[in-house]
Amino acid sequence: MMWHVYQRALSSGVLDEIYIATDDLRIQEVANALNLKVIMTADEHNTGSDRVAEAAQSIEADYYINIQGDEPLIDPNTIRLVVKEMVNCEDATVKAVNAYSLLSEAVDIMDINVVKVITNIKNNALAFSRQPIPYPQSGLPTKYYKQLGLYIISQSGINVFLNHKPQYLEQTEGVEMYRLLELGHTIKMLRVHDNSISVDTQQDLIKVNKIVQQNQG
Repeated sequence: MMWHVYQRALSSGVLDEIYIATDDLRIQEVANALNLKVIMTADEHNTGSDRVAEAAQSIEADYYINIQGDEPLIDPNTIRLVVKEMVNCEDATVKAVNAYSLLSEAVDIMDINVVKVITNIKNNALAFSRQPIPYPQSGLPTKYYKQLGLYIISQSGINVFLNHKPQYLEQTEGVEMYRLLELGHTIKMLRVHDNSISVDTQQDLIKVNKIVQQNQG
């Protein structure tokens, strides 16, 4: 799976360096066998962003892109789009740009493994939840959007993860982007048309394997 993610990141053509950050020696062994760059990190991290923040200490850069290792179908163009959005952003309060897309399946809307997001009129994140948000009390047609496991974060954003512990909402929802929101920082949400599937369950793995086999066929 991580080979597919790595190759899609490589195909984006906008990343100077690509690393697999892990605390698992088995992953390191496979990465080395596949000639993929790997950085070993501590094993106490509760979130991928904390792991990225540690890895960033040994990689000097203006921006860091977190691409989750369970997103083997991530579109390289989506990576290009979030990079472009961050580099061209003129709002100094923006610490990160996070991709998101429309949810169309009811099963995904109700799935707690799918993080939903709502935004303001500037497309900045207002809230994240594993529950369906917003609640359709008005009776009007409601659109739901999912946060993708892909974001670009500035060096100052990395410092937020290094210097601050999870706050109440992050601990409650288990969504690490709240680390930025709860401390008053801005997350720019970039809507993309990407049907990437996070492999969180055995059913997800079966679904992704079928898609990969179809694409190869």
